Amino acid sequence: MSKLDSFRKQAKQLVRWHREGNYSVGGRARILPRYRELTDVAVLALRFPLAEAQEIIAKENGYESWASLKTAMSEEPNSDSTAHPRGKPFLKGAIPILYVSSVQASAAFFRDKLGFRIDFLHGNPPFYGSVSRDGARLHLRFVHETPFVAGIIDREQLVCVFVEVEDIKSLYAEYVGAGVADRLHMEPWGGLVFTVRDPDGNPVYFVWQPPA
Repeated sequence: MSKLDSFRKQAKQLVRWHREGNYSVGGRARILPRYRELTDVAVLALRFPLAEAQEIIAKENGYESWASLKTAMSEEPNSDSTAHPRGKPFLKGAIPILYVSSVQASAAFFRDKLGFRIDFLHGNPPFYGSVSRDGARLHLRFVHETPFVAGIIDREQLVCVFVEVEDIKSLYAEYVGAGVADRLHMEPWGGLVFTVRDPDGNPVYFVWQPPA
């Protein structure tokens, strides 16, 4: 399946979810400025043609419109058929999930301080969301209380998210300017690392790894 076919399938699924009354559609529709103030119930009451869903999918993936997404896909070489033979399992990636006390506040932190984009927020108020920057994507899940024992994150030096970075010094300078980065340092294995903590204290490690 090409990327464009995948996006088409996602848009059709969004239309089907709207027809079935799935409240998660509300959070995704609010990526469009004209729906930003609508509740989930109000979004589900709207007429929701395929073109509307396609516009949402385009916005979620960083394009101004469905037309611009289609143009970009037509200009991008599609090597899926040769790289991943049909019928052979292929793992596309893994998405870490951060447990947060406020999905909306956490998403705003990643957007305003770390330069991420808010892909979607589900629920009103949001209980689940997604943020991304370049090839890095994180999901955010609301919890009433932290699942970690008090103090164990620092005591055991737990890593909640590990983000591999090119040109880490430039990113570090950006985050120092935003007042969110700790010290950039070299690990014994040769990598450069700095940490950012989200509003709930979850450590996000940004790492440059030396060539093998």
